[in-house]
Amino acid sequence: MKVAVLGAGAIGAYVGAALHRAGADVHLIARGPHLAAMRQHGVRVLSPRGDFTAAAHATDDPAEVGPVDYVFLGLKANSYAACGPLIKPLLHDTTAVIAAQNGIPWWYFHRHGGPHDGHRVESVDPGGAVSAVLAPERAVGCVVYAATELEGPGVVRHLEGTRFSIGEPDRTVSKRCLDFGEAMIAGGLKCPVEPDLRADIWVKLLGNISFNPISALARATMRQMCLHGGTRKVIETMMAETLAVAEALGCEVGVSIERRMAGAEKVGDHRTSTLQDLERGKPLELDVLLAAVVELAEITGVEVPTLRTVHAISDLLALRSAA
Repeated sequence: MKVAVLGAGAIGAYVGAALHRAGADVHLIARGPHLAAMRQHGVRVLSPRGDFTAAAHATDDPAEVGPVDYVFLGLKANSYAACGPLIKPLLHDTTAVIAAQNGIPWWYFHRHGGPHDGHRVESVDPGGAVSAVLAPERAVGCVVYAATELEGPGVVRHLEGTRFSIGEPDRTVSKRCLDFGEAMIAGGLKCPVEPDLRADIWVKLLGNISFNPISALARATMRQMCLHGGTRKVIETMMAETLAVAEALGCEVGVSIERRMAGAEKVGDHRTSTLQDLERGKPLELDVLLAAVVELAEITGVEVPTLRTVHAISDLLALRSAA
């Protein structure tokens, strides 16, 4: 199995290291000091489950890698439309693209069935720009439940969680998913193949759609948001509105708001990825989290006043931080 990790940051390098440990032919595509460190020392993974080093091939030139069986996409979703020159050399006729993204994916309505089958979500696939680069037929969905961070160039700190749920847009249990799942498991990770990954997408989104923008607006950690009464109520309302949109699309999420809040509170003083991006001057990945659900509310006729309000304010924040 030949795998390219395009965007070998904290999550991508962690997955690549695990697959390399399982015996896969892994190629990490990165840049800058992180790339230089991986070339010299491999990927060092520091984890409560045991530290290890993986000396996978690392490069900044996908043409050096050539076509692969799987591309594990570790880029931010707002970089997908521009990744064509990077991903094109990695593709052959049957290459699968495993997109480890938060929020609503560009392929969401691909082979979805029902009245919205084939609908393009403009917020995440503007003008079809992402689909033109990443054909939905190649897509394998991936919901990440692991938390990692780059402690330094070439050094990944694994904080918690090892589950990477994957699944086909058409809800089949395919051989390409089963094969990739087996390799992930051999590398020490959990990788269930879900018949309907959309339910997992909404479970993860319940937290991302609320905690991520609020954390950036308030400069607050998970614990701080949970313990502040007024903010907690806003987050619970955002979650309720999100569940209503999911249900209108025929997706039963199967997790209560109370359980989701309890899990978030246990995380403690963790800074969301959106807050970290704001602090580092990086673009805020809010379209796939918040704008997309507001758009889905429009096509389903669900009222989401709190989501609309937070979206308006956080969108201004994103614009100002990018200026």
